[in-house]
Amino acid sequence: MEDTVIRNTVVYLTYSIWDQGGRLFEQYDLPVGYMHGVNGPLFEKIEQALEGRKAGDKVEVMLAPEDGFGQHKPELTFTDDIENVPPQHRELGSEVMFANERGEQMLFRVTRIENGKLTVDANHPLAGQTVRFVVNIVGLRPATLDEIANGMPADGGGTGLRMH
Repeated sequence: MEDTVIRNTVVYLTYSIWDQGGRLFEQYDLPVGYMHGVNGPLFEKIEQALEGRKAGDKVEVMLAPEDGFGQHKPELTFTDDIENVPPQHRELGSEVMFANERGEQMLFRVTRIENGKLTVDANHPLAGQTVRFVVNIVGLRPATLDEIANGMPADGGGTGLRMH
């Protein structure tokens, strides 16, 4: 069994994401798996930080917007009179899917309601922020030939892991 994280190793980890203000944004305590070194779901800087590490290691990575969730794009934020918004979406955090003229869909989230106006935003909530990832490697093993061919763990371990 491999004892360090290298290419074609299935890595099981737990993680937490802290926003720029130091608030916990997301925490995943059930181990999720990914295949290391095959353009998987991790941000590149996190995968680089895990290279050569061992089970039991805790890795902290600071990601600037360009390395993580991207810059905040003002063109993905829209404000309108609250009366023009269906009642079921007049609540902070409500999500609605919109399609553009080309049929491309984008998820918008209600981020502000004030003075009779409602703002929706399609940016990731962490866009424009430098965030801190705390990753705990809880296990690893060599990938099988099928897993290497498919680029993902056969046990579906990576299904909950979508960081970018």
